[in-house]
Amino acid sequence: MAAVETPPAGAPGAAPAASRKRRPKAQYLHAAKRARPGGSRQLEPGMCGILITCNMNERKCVAEAYSLLGEYGEQLYGPEQFTDQDESRLSGNEEDDDDAETALKKEVNQIRTSTEQKLRRFQSVESGANNVVFIRTLGVEPEKLVHHILQDMKATKKKKTRVILRMLPVSGTCKAFLEDMKQYSETFFEPWFKSPRKGTFQIVYKARNNSHLSREEVIKELAGVVGHLNPENKVDLSNPEFTIVVGIIKNICCLSVVKDYILFRKYNLQEVVKSKEGEGQQDASKVSQEGDLDGGKPTEEEKVEEKTEVAEASDNHKD
Repeated sequence: MAAVETPPAGAPGAAPAASRKRRPKAQYLHAAKRARPGGSRQLEPGMCGILITCNMNERKCVAEAYSLLGEYGEQLYGPEQFTDQDESRLSGNEEDDDDAETALKKEVNQIRTSTEQKLRRFQSVESGANNVVFIRTLGVEPEKLVHHILQDMKATKKKKTRVILRMLPVSGTCKAFLEDMKQYSETFFEPWFKSPRKGTFQIVYKARNNSHLSREEVIKELAGVVGHLNPENKVDLSNPEFTIVVGIIKNICCLSVVKDYILFRKYNLQEVVKSKEGEGQQDASKVSQEGDLDGGKPTEEEKVEEKTEVAEASDNHKD
């Protein structure tokens, strides 16, 4: 192989060695962002948060969610505390800025040591389904927060959103395979259903972009787990103390146990502000007549979702 000659210093077209090695700092910052730990932007096992359905406008939905959750989050948990990392990054030695490799190492190190400080109380992540937004939460009890929002909106009858339809808390996620769900739920359900605790319950199941799970099998297995934790736990479709919400998106299962599911109109923010006394009992009667663990006729919103999912499935099949 022929040797490559290095132009002598000072010769036309020659550049100092340090300059040849230097690369645009933006390139290193971009690499640092890719290396950020704990900052997944997709729904995955081990997360908790809030699953939100909307009417076609996901960007507007995210904006409404941030506004609504921020308002009620401050009521329950106080103002969110921010840590200004930018100032600490800029306060370093100017000599470091001249050395791109040193700048990169410094940036990555600061990211790794301050991951928790960088995570926001509410952060939108990719849900994996159209018209569905997932807001990951940090330092928040999703069930408590969403129940508080619905309780206040029902009492005040103030409509605070336009595109958000339902807002469902997600206290845990796991892989959407029957054995994984069964194993995960055995521990997940304990705070509500393990002896000596007991309660009446129903199971609500919704799958999106997933065809390998059987609704009947999932409901049967999860109901069996609840019964195993305490045989005194009983199914009640007319007025259950707890509703187990099972949401499947692709290969992820979202789980939560909520109260007042019927009273709060299936956690529908549009409906809860116009509900009247006695409607909850009427809905409960309709549900009980269906004779299923998660009975009830589909709402208009659910019909729209179903049409969307059928269209998506058709497109995927063509591909």
